[in-house]
Amino acid sequence: MGDTYDVVIIGGGPVGLGLAVELGQAGISVLLVECHATPVRVPKGQNLTQRTMEHFQAWDAEAALRNARTIPREYGIGGLTAYGTLLGEYRYDWLARERVREYYRTDNERLPQYCTERVLRDRVTALPSVVTALGCTAQAVSQEEGGVRIRYRDSAGTEHVASAQYLVGCDGSRSLIRRGAQITETRSDHDRTMALIVFRSDGLNQLLERFPGKSFYNVLTPELEGYWMFLGRVDLDGNWFFHAPVPDSARTEAFDFAGYLHRAVGAEFDVAIEYTGFWDLRFAQADAYRAGRIFLAGDAAHSHPPYGGYGINTGLEDARNLGWKLAAVLHGWGGAHLLDSYHAERHPVFESTARDFIEKSIREDSRFLARYSPARDQDAFEAEWRNRGTGAKAEVESFATHYAGSPIVFGPDGAVCSAVGAHSFAARPGHHLAPRAMSNGSAAPDIARAGLTLLALDAAADDVAAFETAANACRVPLAVLHDTFDNGREAYGARLVLLRPDGFVAWAGDRLDTSASAIIARVTGQDGLETTAACAIRC
Repeated sequence: MGDTYDVVIIGGGPVGLGLAVELGQAGISVLLVECHATPVRVPKGQNLTQRTMEHFQAWDAEAALRNARTIPREYGIGGLTAYGTLLGEYRYDWLARERVREYYRTDNERLPQYCTERVLRDRVTALPSVVTALGCTAQAVSQEEGGVRIRYRDSAGTEHVASAQYLVGCDGSRSLIRRGAQITETRSDHDRTMALIVFRSDGLNQLLERFPGKSFYNVLTPELEGYWMFLGRVDLDGNWFFHAPVPDSARTEAFDFAGYLHRAVGAEFDVAIEYTGFWDLRFAQADAYRAGRIFLAGDAAHSHPPYGGYGINTGLEDARNLGWKLAAVLHGWGGAHLLDSYHAERHPVFESTARDFIEKSIREDSRFLARYSPARDQDAFEAEWRNRGTGAKAEVESFATHYAGSPIVFGPDGAVCSAVGAHSFAARPGHHLAPRAMSNGSAAPDIARAGLTLLALDAAADDVAAFETAANACRVPLAVLHDTFDNGREAYGARLVLLRPDGFVAWAGDRLDTSASAIIARVTGQDGLETTAACAIRC
């Protein structure tokens, strides 16, 4: 019959590992199956946002991740966009994430994905409820009444069977789990062959010393019609990566990658290529993130070109979102509709990320390159180039994932879940709660990992008591944080703020405008509970 777990995770990249940590910290029994015995040394998924670093804080892994960085903190991890060549006349700062730093609990970070995976693997091994099967390959998945069964093979060829209440496919864009669950996907092909090369060059280090504090570089050229040549440093020891469109023939015929690099940079330098890979430039999204007891996360649910550092950050947010909901259901305080909210929240967010940021960037870059040229009209080009520099700042400021349209939050009528938002200290239902210092000296409210958190700022005692009574009746863990409505905390704009374990606001107000039982019921997926008595009967 095999071993039995609460959750089986197929795929132990950063998303699967993050989900395993989230569940393991909640005491959920997990089997994590990963085909690679050690992380693959391809430097991708490097830019981690401040929001992603909040996950590592919650997973007790922030310090370890900071220590694993390959570029010294004092060097800087900024980016720039250049026109024509990297060493050309025109450039501006790109993805300046420090512009939104005050709205998050910690700084952003940059390091290769294989370093991130090593940190998460170490964290997983410290969690007794998580079992890892590294170097093992999933073979088949089936759903049965009340559970899921997975068959996998270890490196010696021995087959194993495991069953669980739920299974999550974090197994990449070619997901076996997605196919096994018969979940279709929608694709948008851009008919471009892309190449990734990993190389060494000491000369490039010297050439780019003129750009202090920069670690990744984006080059726009008219002939590529809005598709980037992207260059990134892995460390300060001469290790680099580069990805860009290439002719289809580059897959099978000799291609001068060194010459291509020289064109992108605008100078010749030494190049020792260590790895070359190809992929088709496309967007793909699963049409459903759930099929019964099977869920998809990360690239198994959505994939896109490596533009703008959205991929790993989106996947890790999937893990945090799904993780607390699975734990709530398995611990008995999550209702029947809570797991459905994973698709309802995360599916439109990726649609928005692809449409409003990545594809929009490609379209706008293409239009700019077709319309403006310093050779044709230098004044017009330079004016628009300055405008684009301002727009690059706005891109960072407007990327603020929210779930205002979620069925389990009390957002405004007609709201939708989206990646487009506005950073604010106001406590808005469906939005991430920005940090404000607390009277006890902490830099931000201490959000409970298990259950809900009620932030009560000089709030009415009867309202707080109503929340406590409703939560107790529904057996929902509720931590209450009392503080004053001043010293910066008034910026929240509400004396009562109900928070989910992932740090998003579920409900906010100065006084209860509906029953506390109805609020607790909706936030935990227990719809239809209008009174405390009904909640007690249901729970």
